Amino acid sequence: MSGLVLKLGPRERVMINGVVMENGDRRTRLNVITPDANVLRLRDAIHPEEAVTPVKRTCYVAQMILAGEADAEEGRRQLLTGIEQLSQVFTDHESRAHLDSATKHVLAGKIYPALRSLRNLIARESRLFGQGGMA
Repeated sequence: MSGLVLKLGPRERVMINGVVMENGDRRTRLNVITPDANVLRLRDAIHPEEAVTPVKRTCYVAQMILAGEADAEEGRRQLLTGIEQLSQVFTDHESRAHLDSATKHVLAGKIYPALRSLRNLIARESRLFGQGGMA
């Protein structure tokens, strides 16, 4: 069986196509076989009050698209704009690879993989802010 395999801990929440679901008392494994289903583990979600940095704001836009709370076309436009802005700051090879991957996924309409690529930049951004290297 192909598709996405979700391994959920007890009481873990996940959003699939805008519907929030909570696992029961035991660990479980779900196979999501619908292609292009929008899946977001809520433990990985960035809350609105946490979206205060450029990378987190861009990730938050992706989450809103996945949750069905943003117009998909407008959201993709905002994502591409955010990625372009991030590419002006993150110029190292590894960061560029994540940004290129995110761009390709957005253009293909695959928002969750784009979000995964962008999330890789959060720790790097945090280090830059901690060092005062990014205003």
